[in-house]
Amino acid sequence: MTNTSNNIDGRALRAWLHEFARQVAENSDHLTALDSEIGDADHGSNMHRGMAAAVAAIDADPDAGPGPLLKLVGRTLVSTVGGAAGPLYGTLFLRMAAAAGDTGPLDAAGFAKALRAGLEGVVARGRTEIGDKTMVDALAPAVDALERELAAGAVLDTALAAAALAAAAGRDDTAGRVARKGRASYLGERSIGHQDPGSASATLLVEAAAAALGTVDGQA
Repeated sequence: MTNTSNNIDGRALRAWLHEFARQVAENSDHLTALDSEIGDADHGSNMHRGMAAAVAAIDADPDAGPGPLLKLVGRTLVSTVGGAAGPLYGTLFLRMAAAAGDTGPLDAAGFAKALRAGLEGVVARGRTEIGDKTMVDALAPAVDALERELAAGAVLDTALAAAALAAAAGRDDTAGRVARKGRASYLGERSIGHQDPGSASATLLVEAAAAALGTVDGQA
């Protein structure tokens, strides 16, 4: 069912996170293969482990609202995901949690605001920006597209679909860039021609939102 009400409660967020965990598990080998070309060859396995722990944690607290649920995910990822991905994804969800607060369901604008806060947290934590060949190259255009579509009056599923397309385009663009952050930056020009694994997992995050949040009925 299309989400025309634009409401996102704890149940809807759980659906998103379960879908993200499913996609990470399905693409774990691919993410690791990308990371083996320019990184530590562990991004897929690290994200798979972290998201498995995250969904177990939120399933153990089925009554948590958006803010507490997102905070639980962030803390779980910080403690279970190795490498740079743990702090970055953990910060993303912790900043989202702070923006969501302890109130009830988020509306579409509230979700976009939370995702913007999460992006800003990643930028600050990683000291990175668009063009550095990181997850920000997928996440930033996705947030921009989400906000732009909602401002134009789009319903949530339409806005999230646009965000997913923007994330994928940003991910694909990383292949032509020189890495300026992380282990990949040590390769210099040799990092050109390789897609950034963080941008690939960030795209899965947005695609999971489009698949799950765009089809919830929005009822608490």
